[in-house]
Amino acid sequence: MKQVPIVDWLQRLPGGMMLVPLILGSVTGTFFPGFLGLGSFTTALFKNSALPLIGLLILATGAQINARQSTGVFKRCGVLLLTKTFIPAVIIILYGNIFGREGILGVSLLAAMIAFTNSNGGLWLALTGQYGTDEDRGAYIASGLNDGPFFILLALGLSGHANVPWQAIVGTVIPFIVGFVLGNLDKKFAEMMKPTAAITIPFFAFALGTGINLQNLVTGGVTGVLLGIGVTLVTGFLCFAGYRLFIRNSNPGIGFAAGTTAGNSITSVLVVVQADPSYAPFQAVATAQVAAAVLVTAILCPLMTHYMCKRYDAAHPPQEQRA
Repeated sequence: MKQVPIVDWLQRLPGGMMLVPLILGSVTGTFFPGFLGLGSFTTALFKNSALPLIGLLILATGAQINARQSTGVFKRCGVLLLTKTFIPAVIIILYGNIFGREGILGVSLLAAMIAFTNSNGGLWLALTGQYGTDEDRGAYIASGLNDGPFFILLALGLSGHANVPWQAIVGTVIPFIVGFVLGNLDKKFAEMMKPTAAITIPFFAFALGTGINLQNLVTGGVTGVLLGIGVTLVTGFLCFAGYRLFIRNSNPGIGFAAGTTAGNSITSVLVVVQADPSYAPFQAVATAQVAAAVLVTAILCPLMTHYMCKRYDAAHPPQEQRA
């Protein structure tokens, strides 16, 4: 039987494993809602699986974080969390204070907070493998920590922009802690959980898509492009500046490799709405906007990283860097 390289096609498209099933889920939910209501395993897997699978992915992410990292790795991790998560969160809180939850140009506070405050760990590993050092690659830990709803719920709750009960915040971090503890106690557990993302992402992406009307997907996609451009330029520059100020033995251009929105961040929209249902009116468009930002940053970020790393190398020859 002739083989169809479906997985290869999806992997060639930036964020394809998340975006394509999301769009297919949106098509199914818009035109074939009866299929999703068949019941039994069909409804459980294709419509109601998002939250359980997201919880499993968060646990698997925690299992990959190694507590025995070098000082240089933790220093870089701290710089990235400061410049990619904490400072952007403050900026978006100010955005919400000025423009309200609705935001401007159709970009809600919910979509902006989620798109700006997390990073794509896969792209970080790929780009640091080409332009960075081993310690830069180890700073993937930052993506493991911010690639989820915990910091988003914390920022929205503490700023007063969401009524987030403490149980919801604790509930998002417990699977991560369980995975972290088990992964560090038993390396075989961490190895066992490695394929979790590849297995779960297409299925919970489809389930998320079933709640998005195609009209919202198109509308949100247009504004999501602008959102993605802003994410790469603003957070990429902040991380570049953080590297320039605090990291001396790496090319600071690599900071732009964190100017991304992770595919998993699409799930955070649902988690925030579950924690504070008053954000429900923004859910459909925000999901589409974040999905568009994932794709745009996956394309723009490598271009900016290449340009900034080469430019810095030209201004600082290797001999000067070694000195």
